[in-house]
Amino acid sequence: MGVIAGVTTNPSLIAKEGRDYATVLKEITDIVDGPISGEVKATTTDAEGMIKEGREIAALHKNMVVKIPMTAEGLKAIKVLHSEGIKTNCTLIFTANQALLAARAGADYVSPFLGRLDDISTAGFELIQQISEIFMNYPDIHAEIISASVRSPLHVTQCAEAGADIATVPYKVIMQMIHHPLTDEGIVKFQKDYIAVFGE
Repeated sequence: MGVIAGVTTNPSLIAKEGRDYATVLKEITDIVDGPISGEVKATTTDAEGMIKEGREIAALHKNMVVKIPMTAEGLKAIKVLHSEGIKTNCTLIFTANQALLAARAGADYVSPFLGRLDDISTAGFELIQQISEIFMNYPDIHAEIISASVRSPLHVTQCAEAGADIATVPYKVIMQMIHHPLTDEGIVKFQKDYIAVFGE
């Protein structure tokens, strides 16, 4: 459709495929020409392990971005990978402080989880707005905000309004964004009017 600028993955999504992780990531690089976030293994919790896996992920393709969880060890790994010129995406962010720490460690992207906050009756888009405002206060912060856990077209609109740079949007939600009853109705009317005058 010409609107996909990149792809993010996570251990849960890849586990559903039941296939080799590196193979799936490589296939994605053949399809999408943009940043592709590939996450370190969910069972890797130490900085040293994350750094090793991060280097392997980055070596798959020039567009790979290493996705690292928001932990103290994750921040250490982000710092090292950043110093090596490897792009990182800090994931599982639920507070503005976490986003600020990730950006300071050198993360190229921070991924606050909008939908999961909404699930516990917290307005996720307000977190996006808060992070955006904080980042604007510091010209030396260049991290982009990726709204993650997007579950509806309304989430996409709210993220855009709140200052997110990117939203990870499931296919189902993209299709919901495309359709509107008045658009569908208008297309049918145009077709009928055209056929009435010009035929099929």
